[in-house]
Amino acid sequence: MDMSDFPAPADGFVITNFLVVSDQDQSREFYRSVFDAKVVLERDPVILKIANTWLILNVGGGPTDDKPTVTLTTPPDPNRTSAFMNVRVADIAKTYKEWSARGAHFLTEPKDHGREIRAYIRDPDGHLIEVGEARR
Repeated sequence: MDMSDFPAPADGFVITNFLVVSDQDQSREFYRSVFDAKVVLERDPVILKIANTWLILNVGGGPTDDKPTVTLTTPPDPNRTSAFMNVRVADIAKTYKEWSARGAHFLTEPKDHGREIRAYIRDPDGHLIEVGEARR
């Protein structure tokens, strides 16, 4: 493994996103195929390098000694969320066509909201992902 692909900084810090998934293999392949993610670690957990960030995918579980009251689970209701991934692209029309062809299922076609054009997709577990093009 190339350590430059692993989210372990020599100095300072990096921010990664962690998603609880029900099937590591299915989720890994979704992010690999749709986002062209580089697989850094195959599983337990899956670690992906996507563009200029990392994504960690792992199954849920009960409390541990360092989070004694927290249970990790996939979204219980995909129509209610308190957080989502936000992806900015240079050309949303092009991205919409390419990612749709790769298996992304957009909730709607991209919608113009003045300062941005955006659309949303879900991963296999229902995690919401905003895809947007900022207007200058």
